[in-house]
Amino acid sequence: MRREAIWTEKYRPRKLEEVSGQEAIIRNLQSYVKKRNLPHLIFSGPAGVGKTAAAVAMAREFYDDTWAENFTELNASDERGIEVVRNTIKNFARTMPIGDAAFKIIFLDEADALTDAAQSALRRTMERYSGTCRFVLSCNYSSKIIEPIQSRCSVYRFKSLSYDAIASRAKYIADMEGLTLSEDALRAINYVSMGDMRRAINALQSAAVLSNEIKPEMIYEITATARPDEIEALIETAM
Repeated sequence: MRREAIWTEKYRPRKLEEVSGQEAIIRNLQSYVKKRNLPHLIFSGPAGVGKTAAAVAMAREFYDDTWAENFTELNASDERGIEVVRNTIKNFARTMPIGDAAFKIIFLDEADALTDAAQSALRRTMERYSGTCRFVLSCNYSSKIIEPIQSRCSVYRFKSLSYDAIASRAKYIADMEGLTLSEDALRAINYVSMGDMRRAINALQSAAVLSNEIKPEMIYEITATARPDEIEALIETAM
């Protein structure tokens, strides 16, 4: 039996232009790639809005065939303490980039989960290895990143995705997978996703397991989400 790929990975953007709903930020990142230079960055915003996708796509465009050797992704919520900074991050940052790259990139997801001591150690590492490495920190709340790090970074605030951004990507995936997707189903996907692209794609894939014809009731059922009209009726009853 063929193993089905996870669609959030299968349809992860490979280029910056494929990242949905963050046009102004993407233009700036494309400018960094064009100039072959990059400051330290902070990507702030809710889950599923393109922070990781933008970082990976940017690395692919910076490094082309050597992107995997010059880019590493770590999740700070897995190891919140100072040791991950002293060991894993420092060991990657101190080595020279591969090929003709001027620097490597460390993407640190959920950086706001790091303890203050770990963030202080990270700040020192950023300063010491700025000649060979750039840091991209991803977080839900930039206010949880200590000020000495914030002052060394350009901060980009990612917004929740609009209906158009969610619908456009869902339609593309549906076309690629041979699915029938009605406008009502698109509205249902947008409603349950709450601006989160990962949630939208996961809902679409779960529904596709049941049928190639995606209906709104399937989306609400598999995500255990009350329909908008049901919520309205409940509110009216309560009043």
